[in-house]
Amino acid sequence: MSLRIRTFAETDREDVTRLWNDCNLTRPWNDPNKDIDRKLNYQPELFFVAEVNDELVGTAMAGYDGHRGSVFYLAISPAHQGRSFGRTLMTHVEAALEALGCPKLNVMVRSDNETALGFYDRLSYTNDDVECVAKRMISDD
Repeated sequence: MSLRIRTFAETDREDVTRLWNDCNLTRPWNDPNKDIDRKLNYQPELFFVAEVNDELVGTAMAGYDGHRGSVFYLAISPAHQGRSFGRTLMTHVEAALEALGCPKLNVMVRSDNETALGFYDRLSYTNDDVECVAKRMISDD
């Protein structure tokens, strides 16, 4: 099974939101379609999807602000997890950001998501001694 990584296309929208729901990445206060729309307005070339046999099985929404890179919505369909697809997708994200001159990649993971924390640990990501604080400025209601 070969993984193909490419940039998001509008025709992927329904499959992407289904994947995010299947991977428990959506929250009631975040409208996934609005998140997609926002990403398409800023660095859409860093919104990646992964396919196996023309089936969308993964996503990664990356960004770079000139100081640090970030990745959100890293997802691999539950049926395709455990096959190194997540590692391959993260390697692709890292290479894309490094090509832009990005010196460091930050990833926010919910503190109760032990599976994701273990995944990033295996990829040599470390827990920085920082707190993530947030302020909702635009409601998705």
